[in-house]
Amino acid sequence: MNELNRLTPEEFKASTKFPIVLVLDNIRSQNNVGSIFRTADAFRLSGIFLCGITATPPHREINKTALGATESVQWSYHTTAAEAIHDLKAEGYTIIAVEQTYNSTLLSDFYPVRGIKAALVFGNEVNGIGDDALKLADHCIEIPQFGTKHSLNIAVTVGIVIWDFFKKIEFF
Repeated sequence: MNELNRLTPEEFKASTKFPIVLVLDNIRSQNNVGSIFRTADAFRLSGIFLCGITATPPHREINKTALGATESVQWSYHTTAAEAIHDLKAEGYTIIAVEQTYNSTLLSDFYPVRGIKAALVFGNEVNGIGDDALKLADHCIEIPQFGTKHSLNIAVTVGIVIWDFFKKIEFF
């Protein structure tokens, strides 16, 4: 681990985080939740808001894919995503929903503003982001897709969106 220059969980907790949080709205798959924790750890995000039916740690299926990231990434549970979003707006976060809508902007055309605190909202694997949460978004973005399917796995989507934000904001 020393050769990889990785932070210990204690160093991670004490480190400065990037001003991005994830809001997970009714995510069904606990394996996806665990994978999202690992991605949040890899990019040193500020935290994850687990909402609705989204499972919370500790859970065997989450731990299987998180590989310890539930111990480093700050998280909280909220009954609804709308409740979490109201709290985040009060803290000055810009709410960015990742959803296919009539007025969404393609991810390739969306440029986040450096210095903002961003809350990225991701929805249920079947039904997407709930309408009550979606209407609270400041922006709505979607990943361009060209195949026969109209969705990606949520853990894949989270990784793509976060990587795109990091490239555009030039955090590194």
